[in-house]
Amino acid sequence: MRFADRTDAGRRLAEVLQPLAGHDLVVLGLPRGGVPVAYEIAQALGAPLDVIVVRKLGVPRQPELAMGAIGEGGARVVDDEVVRRAGVTPQELADVERRERVELERRTARFRGARTAIPLVGRTVLVVDDGIATGSTARAACRVARARGASAVVLAVPVGPAGVARRMQPDADRVVCLHTPADFFALQQFYDDFTQTSDEQVLDLLRRAGEHPARPDVPRLDEEVNVRAGQVGLGGHLTLPEGAPGVVVFAHGSGSSRHSPRNRYVASALNEAGLGTLLLDLLSLDEEPDRSRVFDIELLARRLRGATAWLRTLDELRHTRVGWFGASTGAAAALWAAAEPDADVAAVVSRGGRPDLAGPRLSLVRAPTLLVVGGDDDVVLELNRRAQARLRCESRLHVVPSATHLFEEPGALEQVADVATAWFRTHLAGAAQAVD
Repeated sequence: MRFADRTDAGRRLAEVLQPLAGHDLVVLGLPRGGVPVAYEIAQALGAPLDVIVVRKLGVPRQPELAMGAIGEGGARVVDDEVVRRAGVTPQELADVERRERVELERRTARFRGARTAIPLVGRTVLVVDDGIATGSTARAACRVARARGASAVVLAVPVGPAGVARRMQPDADRVVCLHTPADFFALQQFYDDFTQTSDEQVLDLLRRAGEHPARPDVPRLDEEVNVRAGQVGLGGHLTLPEGAPGVVVFAHGSGSSRHSPRNRYVASALNEAGLGTLLLDLLSLDEEPDRSRVFDIELLARRLRGATAWLRTLDELRHTRVGWFGASTGAAAALWAAAEPDADVAAVVSRGGRPDLAGPRLSLVRAPTLLVVGGDDDVVLELNRRAQARLRCESRLHVVPSATHLFEEPGALEQVADVATAWFRTHLAGAAQAVD
């Protein structure tokens, strides 16, 4: 796995970190290279961005070996075991700390200026860097974040050596690393552009994050819900921005759930565009182990229709337009349901879908339908081309160049989110936006 640059790395990390959105999150970037990565994550997750300035306290005769760390606000952690084993005297420890404190204050003044640090007490803290080599600085940052009162610390990096998660324990509650190659030598081997980040770039990103905070409008409703679909209760997550002109119900495929990071990413983009979303489990907890139900398209379609009927029981959504977003087998379920004469749906989007599983019902679909497929997902692309030929409604096929079935390539999922948002805004909110 390679990254175009730190911006690309941040966006790709943000995709897998979407489940953290809305959990009273603070994103902290390690200056300097970690800040561009952290900026993209903070914007995608709707979280405030700050820097975490730390200084490792290295053993006097082995400075690469950390015996502790210091951070802003007097935060200080010391590993007594390392101090004892290395034979570090109290005076030596004090000398190292005094020297590093001077550098800490200089860097803090440079990167923070007159801004006060974002409080971390009781919050989930996401510590971000552009990668891990030795891990000493990242470990120090996690320790300092916890010393400042963080209730949970998650370390997120694009790349690190094999076994990085184990090495970061117990300083981080969780480690998210996209790539852990066995042949790790240096961070720059995994970036096309690893140009050094300047102080000015760090300051600019912090300024931009402060002036244009992500998702300034807090959703009117953003909570887990129990959706009644017929006689079955299904887990869901409903998000309603203030004045949302439409709601998109997600039909997950291949056994995934409402926690699917890819669908959460798309849902986040729709929320930012002012649309509501219902991320939905089409199967109950008792049904999930039965893999045959994953391909029971008629059952999944009934659940989708039932969830839409449940939305209508909410007074504020009684007359709101509804769209369906389906992935894989979930897309087949959406099209199956959309073929019903009384289908309560204004638009459908299929991501990497299996519309062929809707069979002869495709010609009965009346809702405008957008099919989004990866250009390198050869088999599914051909299935979607054949399916579009059978549709009699307004339809478009959007091919994401060089993308495979899961849209894991740089910028691929972002393109899915963009075209889906434009499609739903056009057909749910009436916004005049074109889809290529």
